[in-house]
Amino acid sequence: MTQIKNGTWVVVADGEKALFLRNITDGTNPNLEVIRKEEQDNPKDIDQSANRPGRVGQSANPGKSAYDDTDWHELAKDRFAADLADILYERAHKGKFDSLVLVASPGVLGELRGQLHQEVTDKIVGEIPKTLTNHPVKDIEDIVKADLVA
Repeated sequence: MTQIKNGTWVVVADGEKALFLRNITDGTNPNLEVIRKEEQDNPKDIDQSANRPGRVGQSANPGKSAYDDTDWHELAKDRFAADLADILYERAHKGKFDSLVLVASPGVLGELRGQLHQEVTDKIVGEIPKTLTNHPVKDIEDIVKADLVA
C-alpha cells in the first residue's frame, strides 16, 4: 500500500500529453487538482512523412528493395518522454514536490523511466500502468485510490 500524502504529484501521461495533478488532501481520500497541462502536436506518421520510402536496386538480382521510412510519430513520442523527464527534473530540483506517482501506459512508463534523473526517481512512490489522459480528474482520483491507497 502506497501512502499518497498531501502535496504528492500525480503525473498522467501518454506519448503526446501530460496532466500534472497535486493531491490537496490526505492519502486516504485523494483530491487532485490540475496544476499544469502539457500537449504535443503529433500527427499520424503518414501525415508527417515527406514521401514514399526510398528504393534501391539490388546488385546481384534484378529488382528493387524498399528502405523502412522513419516513424516520425514514434520519434515525437520518444521526444515527449524526454521533455517530460526534463520538466520533472526541473521541478524536483526546485523542490516543487517531495513525492510522485506516475500514471501511463506500460510502454510510455518504460520510455519515461529511461529518461528520468535520479533526483526524480528517488521521489517516485507509485506507478500505475494505465492510459488515463482522457479521463476526468474524478475518475483518475478513483483509479489512483483503488490502485495505490486501498
